[in-house]
Amino acid sequence: MTNDKLHKEFLESVEYVNNYVNPLPADLLLKLYAYYRIAHKNFDNPGSTTPLINAFKANALIQAKNQSTDEAMQNYIDLVDKEIRSNKN
Repeated sequence: MTNDKLHKEFLESVEYVNNYVNPLPADLLLKLYAYYRIAHKNFDNPGSTTPLINAFKANALIQAKNQSTDEAMQNYIDLVDKEIRSNKN
């Protein structure tokens, strides 16, 4: 997949998630969070005011840290397609 096509599909998947109205499982949201942050090369510490949420977010980032930005974008797309779009009622 070309970089432009990957970037376009990634942005479409992000928009899909942002407009999704049904609740999503926390573990799925954490994976999406980590892939999104890596895709945007944002390695700052999580900014929640709740320490437990920061710990979960930091753990998700640690688990996904060895991915390139392109891999993170593709994983985000694949996760959205598999776990959200395919379960659409």
